[in-house]
Amino acid sequence: MKTLVCFGDSLTAGHEGKERPRLSEKLTHQLSAYKVINAGVAGNTTKDALNRIDKDVLNFTPDLVTVLFGSNDAAANKKVGIKTYKENLLKMTNLIGPDRTILITPPPVDETLQPNRTNSELAKYADAVKQVAEETGSHFIEFFTEVHSIPDYEKLLVGILNDGLHFGEAGYDLLSELITKKISEISS
Repeated sequence: MKTLVCFGDSLTAGHEGKERPRLSEKLTHQLSAYKVINAGVAGNTTKDALNRIDKDVLNFTPDLVTVLFGSNDAAANKKVGIKTYKENLLKMTNLIGPDRTILITPPPVDETLQPNRTNSELAKYADAVKQVAEETGSHFIEFFTEVHSIPDYEKLLVGILNDGLHFGEAGYDLLSELITKKISEISS
């Protein structure tokens, strides 16, 4: 059996009131050939992620790793500058191996509920993710644009917290479908 590690912040770790993180639960059902390990930690930035990548990711010798950070890096109250963010993603991708890395752009937020994050700022972080994917040749999911292009996308961001950042079932359905599609492209 192959191993998929989902590496990220609270968007990766989110349980939405269930026993297991929603993302891993959905991916486990969609990807029967993979053991799915959730390495999401709420509040993490890319700086935090680099401090735990050995223990939480590389330790499992994964076949593929999704990397979803940026919502905290872009937040006014935690701010990791765009240059440092990009450098951190480059380090992660090189440690994991570009052929095994699936970089995912941070999603937009509902700005009416999010005082510390703006979509114009998150779009810059999403662009940095795309640049790292292009520079390294790693796999890439344009989650920001996928979500932002949906009319009334804010409905995807309604979860238990309803804070305009952490999404509910519909958001996890979309994210897991995009990951599953990308993995089937990689495998074919």
